[in-house]
Amino acid sequence: MELFSNKKQNSDEQLREQFRLRVKTHIEALTIVLQWFERNTEPILPEKCRWQCKLALAEGFTNTVRYAHQHLPTTTPIDIELNIFSNYLEIRIWDWGSPFDIHAKLKALRQNPTDPLEKEGDRGLFFMQELTDDLQYVRASEARNCLVMKKKISG
Repeated sequence: MELFSNKKQNSDEQLREQFRLRVKTHIEALTIVLQWFERNTEPILPEKCRWQCKLALAEGFTNTVRYAHQHLPTTTPIDIELNIFSNYLEIRIWDWGSPFDIHAKLKALRQNPTDPLEKEGDRGLFFMQELTDDLQYVRASEARNCLVMKKKISG
């Protein structure tokens, strides 16, 4: 596990604080990830916003371990970045899996007559979309993807 923190100048659109964490591909690392998130956001985020972001982070991390890294060694790193701006929070999770079209999958879930909450395998994507203001999954480089979740800071 590696921890990093960088304080930034206050401004509406500038980064105020940035935290980074690297863990291995173990579902048990979720506890470390959530404790790290809680420690870095408790003094900043209102409780409801923190709870929503924490759940979205848990779902994103779990999906990375179970799906993106399912055929990769457990030593494969997962990098997580927490960017705090004055009016929103951004969580980034980098993985080494195959590219994935998150918007096509979400569209298919919405068109399926089955309630997404009844499908265990797809609930995480549904929760992430519902709990955040912006959800993206992009190919960051030749070998990495990045799940980006943004949430306005509000009570």
